[in-house]
Amino acid sequence: MKTIKGPALFLAQFAGDDAPFNSLDAIAKWAAECGYRGVQVPSWDARLFDLQMAASSKDYCDEVKGVAAENGVEITELSTHLQGQLVAVHPAYDVAFDGFADPSVHGNPEARQAWAVDQVKKAITASRNMGLSAHVTFSGALAWPYVYPWPQRPAGLVETAFDELAARWRPILDHAEEHGVDVCYEIHPGEDLHDGVSFEMFLERLDGHARCNMLYDPSHYVLQALDYLDNIDIYHERIKMFHVKDAELNPTGRQGVYGGYQPWVNRAGRFRSLGDGQVDFGAVFSKLTQYDFDGWAVVEWECAMKHPEDGAREGAAFVRDHIIRVTEVAFDDFASGGTDEAANRKMLGIDG
Repeated sequence: MKTIKGPALFLAQFAGDDAPFNSLDAIAKWAAECGYRGVQVPSWDARLFDLQMAASSKDYCDEVKGVAAENGVEITELSTHLQGQLVAVHPAYDVAFDGFADPSVHGNPEARQAWAVDQVKKAITASRNMGLSAHVTFSGALAWPYVYPWPQRPAGLVETAFDELAARWRPILDHAEEHGVDVCYEIHPGEDLHDGVSFEMFLERLDGHARCNMLYDPSHYVLQALDYLDNIDIYHERIKMFHVKDAELNPTGRQGVYGGYQPWVNRAGRFRSLGDGQVDFGAVFSKLTQYDFDGWAVVEWECAMKHPEDGAREGAAFVRDHIIRVTEVAFDDFASGGTDEAANRKMLGIDG
């Protein structure tokens, strides 16, 4: 068995224009002071990271790693959640998602998609330049507006959507293979890859591509009433990254999984700071350890109530207390009688 690394913090929800959240140097120092050993970097945020430079210059990547190290943390992974979303966008979401892209491609879905593919490939190259083996992203979605089967879906609609989604991602995954980087899709409502079945549909169309993997985040499964522990048993070989995020689902006579169009604080299902929700993290960390997951436990703070800085500080201690330092001995070694093949054969009655 292997010991999970951590705690680490995803910086996307904390980056801002005010110190200490407006530069990698300052935010890394702040994260270390909160108790983190690593940081996951949003590749789209120019206040923290220059993706173009990272993809073209190993010297720049070494400089970024040096800044992190000087402040007591290391870079765990790069993220392209926003760019990955734009690899596949249903027209219903064109306006909503245009803001994720460079202004030069706003209003032009074809150009926006090409820009997004280039961005994800650059992040994979940058990951290689930084010595990282995994990268997190979203899959995007073509079929999501039809997630509920009413009106009745025409025959072949979903199949066509997944055929196209796989065709768009295969060149990116091939690029990842060339660079030795796993692409880890955050399985997430709003994406076509939102549960295990949809991931399998995608993976089948990619012929089981070795670089097609998962980021495991139990909070998204709680909100779908999905068994998040069984999910680890099923998909542990594909789970290469881990977001530690809590959630709760408290359905009432008025609302359930869909939330009644309510703001997060009023939904039956909502994200919570670590320890304030319903995820059994003792069981989660135990299962991941059992299956030799040796990646980073990365806190993603999203809470409808608690202040982010409090959530971050408490999250570091929470993860540290849940990481299992694996044993190098068996608990019953004290009662061992040693190894003796002759004695073993005698005990089994097969000593001739």
